[in-house]
Amino acid sequence: MTFAYSKVRGDILAAYKEIVTKAIIGKGKKLFKNSYTLEAEHEPTTVLGAWVINHKFKGTKKNGVIGVDGSFDVNIWYSYDKDSKTTVTSKTINYSDIFNVTTRSDADLSADTDIIVRTLKQPTCFKVNIEDGKTISFDIEKELGVEIVGETKVKIAIEEDEEPWEELIDDADDEVFEEIDKSVDENYINESTE
Repeated sequence: MTFAYSKVRGDILAAYKEIVTKAIIGKGKKLFKNSYTLEAEHEPTTVLGAWVINHKFKGTKKNGVIGVDGSFDVNIWYSYDKDSKTTVTSKTINYSDIFNVTTRSDADLSADTDIIVRTLKQPTCFKVNIEDGKTISFDIEKELGVEIVGETKVKIAIEEDEEPWEELIDDADDEVFEEIDKSVDENYINESTE
């Protein structure tokens, strides 16, 4: 444990102690825009809708590199046979994204760290096109936030002085005590037992 002294309030000296604790040692967010394709069962005429469901993810740390492995399902509703019939086609997308998160200079990524991942913007399909034949291309946008929780050193100020005791004073004065003495009936117990 390290001690450093500094003048804080007037002539009172405070000691700083360096402690090791778990805290957020790195934090960052990243917007991803990716393009994908899928093969439809029928040759599409018109795309009627697209949505993303079942987004799952977890943070990883491999060789000091922070990443997020995840997956989601894309459902594309389209018409075919000259817009006379409709169907939905689905595809599961797996991803592995890397984050270059800046950490505190005194942080140790080789030690026991936890990776917390948050979805800041759920994956959404923002562009869909019918390509040649049965191929449909689509663009997905998502934003992920990563926090790295690990051991780090922090300095805290320790005041050596004890807080002064507050003196408690009763609100009653001598007149109140005399009034109480006069109103007390010393024969109360004797009268109630007879």
